[in-house]
Amino acid sequence: MKKIYYLFSLLAVGVLSSCSRSGDRGEVRGVAQKSFRAEVPYGMVYIPGGSFLMGQTDQDVTFAQIAQNKQVTIAPFFMDQTELTNSQYKQFVNWVRDSIAITNYINDDKYYLKPKGNDNANNNGRKIINWDYVRTHPVFASGKGKNDNSQKLQGIYYQGDDRIFDRNEVDVRLLKYNYALMVLRDAADHHNDKTKKRSDFIFRDTVPVYPDTLVWLEDFAYAANEPMVQSYFSHPAFRNYPVVGVNWRQARAFTVWRTRYNESYKDAHRLPHRAPYNLPDEAQFEYAARGGRIGTDYPWGGPYIKNAKGCLLANFKPGRGNYTDDGGAYTVNVRSYFPNDYGLYNMAGNVAEWTSSAYDESASSFVHDMQPSYVYEAKATDPEVMKRKVVRGGSWKDVGYFLQNSTRTYEYQDSAKSYIGFRCVTNFMGRDIRDKR
Repeated sequence: MKKIYYLFSLLAVGVLSSCSRSGDRGEVRGVAQKSFRAEVPYGMVYIPGGSFLMGQTDQDVTFAQIAQNKQVTIAPFFMDQTELTNSQYKQFVNWVRDSIAITNYINDDKYYLKPKGNDNANNNGRKIINWDYVRTHPVFASGKGKNDNSQKLQGIYYQGDDRIFDRNEVDVRLLKYNYALMVLRDAADHHNDKTKKRSDFIFRDTVPVYPDTLVWLEDFAYAANEPMVQSYFSHPAFRNYPVVGVNWRQARAFTVWRTRYNESYKDAHRLPHRAPYNLPDEAQFEYAARGGRIGTDYPWGGPYIKNAKGCLLANFKPGRGNYTDDGGAYTVNVRSYFPNDYGLYNMAGNVAEWTSSAYDESASSFVHDMQPSYVYEAKATDPEVMKRKVVRGGSWKDVGYFLQNSTRTYEYQDSAKSYIGFRCVTNFMGRDIRDKR
């Protein structure tokens, strides 16, 4: 019996000591949180932080007026390994299309999540689409053995004289994405202004999401580019080619959707959120394009666009218009040519890329040297000069000059072009991905 009492006493002491250890004992020990270990997002690469000399590397006196050399420091971030493809952007378009079809035309409860307990009250009666159900029961499927929504969906197709051969084709003018985001720069500039409300710093926009396929004809007068208009975004042969015909507002809307799409998965699995996706600012783009090299003209290093064997290293306009000399008459697969030292493809050539930066000729003289960025949220009433956004990297139709790491140019935020695409970035949470602390 004594042994039994002894064992019970030891057990009681152990329980009490464990309870005392689990409590804070009146000490500040921080809020209990889930552990978080950084992972490289799918299709992205890790860009380590560092400093570099931003700006021109050649002796172009005229160009030096808008790209003055400046030593800047960049925090680590993740960047898409390739330009965004037609297939990836089409996922966004299809999500918007299915959302509109379900909410505005089908309105069938089987496409929505069934509320559990007080969930319906917490959502203020708002219905939430069950995307797992949508994946297994496609909205636009028809025929026996599938969800036949053809009659309900007639309103989403072109009507009357807009129809061709009486085909059911989705009216892409209806595909619009509504979103809202905080303009943190405006909030910081007015954070002591007592007359301002939170809503004053919330930017709301409604953006048509379907790419403008007519850019292939609009950009080039008297060029027989009708096949590109008809097939480039829709045909599977171009699924891994960079999406074009997307203006800056559409590219930014994609980053908002991508953030929300990722958060919905994280919420469902109770995982910590990733930092929001965004377009790279021009300092991030140039830093990533250089691939850790110092003072080089191009992402692959060196002052030449050909390698030692005479092969062209990017997709651009060689010579006086020998477009096919580099392997492609128009755009090419996003994984064409060799990546730079960070593992990024086509940071020069193929398509030029939107950045989040507003364009100002003198920006290099007033931006900070730590994470430099100049952004401006242009309003519809602003003059056109305020709607310029920095474009980087050069494209398939540009001469070699525009492929240089330091070359900066611009396009208007509402303009879509057949030679401008984009890729996304997201900030790394922490000092360095190798830091395990």
